[in-house]
Amino acid sequence: MILLNIPETGKIVLEFSYLLAAILFVIGLKFQSHPHTARKGNLWAAAGMLLAMITTLFLHKDEAGNAISTTNAIIVVATIIGGSILGSVIARKVKMTAMPELVSFFNASGGAASALVALIEYSKNPDSAILVTLLGLVIGSVAFSGSMIAYGKLAGKVGDIFSKVMTYINLVFLAGIIIIIVLVISGGQTADIKQYLVYGLLALSLIYGVSFVMPIGGADMPVVISLLNSFTGIAAAMAGFIYGNEAMKLGGILVGAAGTLLTLLMCKAMNRSLINVIIGSFGGGGASSDQVAGAIKEVSLSDASVLLSYSQKVVIIPGYGLAVAQAQHICHELESLLEANGVEVKYGIHPVAGRMPGHMNVLLAEADVPYEKLVEMDDINADIANTDVVVVIGANDVVNPAALNDPGSPIYGMPIIHAHEAKNIIVMKRGMGKGYAAIENFLFYDDKTRMLFGNAKDSLQKLVTEIKAM
Repeated sequence: MILLNIPETGKIVLEFSYLLAAILFVIGLKFQSHPHTARKGNLWAAAGMLLAMITTLFLHKDEAGNAISTTNAIIVVATIIGGSILGSVIARKVKMTAMPELVSFFNASGGAASALVALIEYSKNPDSAILVTLLGLVIGSVAFSGSMIAYGKLAGKVGDIFSKVMTYINLVFLAGIIIIIVLVISGGQTADIKQYLVYGLLALSLIYGVSFVMPIGGADMPVVISLLNSFTGIAAAMAGFIYGNEAMKLGGILVGAAGTLLTLLMCKAMNRSLINVIIGSFGGGGASSDQVAGAIKEVSLSDASVLLSYSQKVVIIPGYGLAVAQAQHICHELESLLEANGVEVKYGIHPVAGRMPGHMNVLLAEADVPYEKLVEMDDINADIANTDVVVVIGANDVVNPAALNDPGSPIYGMPIIHAHEAKNIIVMKRGMGKGYAAIENFLFYDDKTRMLFGNAKDSLQKLVTEIKAM
């Protein structure tokens, strides 16, 4: 305790705690790469953040050598406790189907916090780290408003605006943001004019975040969520540079880098460039129902249960429809029942199935499906031709053969799970509604495909009952 009263020693301990926090962040990220250790990873990363907050609270000193005042310390501690309780309650009450919305909301919160930090610090010291401050303000504001629009889209409260005009409008907003930043940095204005310019920059950035996300279709939401997540990380890193806080810098850089890498991986999974995702709408066009060869054929519950029970290999391909029906637990029960009858069951996971990266992995992990049964697209495709039955539950575009054989389709070239190569195909859907790409699914008209219409949870429950009765 005596050593901590020595300013230089306290600074060394503080810096070392930031290094240790960064190491805990990295360890946490590593653990989160596997569902079995993901919970542990969250705890390690949270421990790193808690360590950084505590050491900053007790050891940080401003340029004048003053420690954090008692009043401010009480406010910080109360905020940490209140935020922890609120976050815990929200996380426990949110349904798995609403997890993408929750992620978007958290992204928005992080962006708003970073933007407020930049705005407050500019008002206190307008000549300090001006470029970093303005970038933090812009990126944080875009992350906030863009994430809130993404939240509204995922919740079905905000629609899409598919118009080429939006591309030009966004370019005008972006040019305006750049011009204001240059004006503020170049100087030559009075303090009042510069302040008005900064407020104008805040408003324009918020509007740009809205217009940036509005034209992006539902099929691209996994990409947008990971991109906005990277924006939030970058904004947090900017706040770290403003404060000279190493923990914020490292944490923000890690989140920004991870989000950017994930965004690029999502684009690769859709065979599209990031620019194409941002400025191009995904959907419409392609084949109509009268252009598709073949006819829709249904299957009864009894026939489906017999087919599944006497198969050797079954692959289940989940999609957002599984999440909407909250059918992951009954799906796991079906899988266990079939395995008890000697059937080998695996899950084919497409990288962009659902509404956020890894959505299906998280959904099935909640139902205690063994991670080893979740097989990525490239690996499962190698085994589909030897599969007796593929069961498609709520997936659409990610199994549409149009991506392989229809050059006029908007999803042409997108990697898909080759469900059409299986010996038999059962598709569970409520009706003949189209996927996010708003095109006909060639798979539904395949000679080997049988449709099992109805709510996925109800259909699976009836299948389980039928198989047990056998």
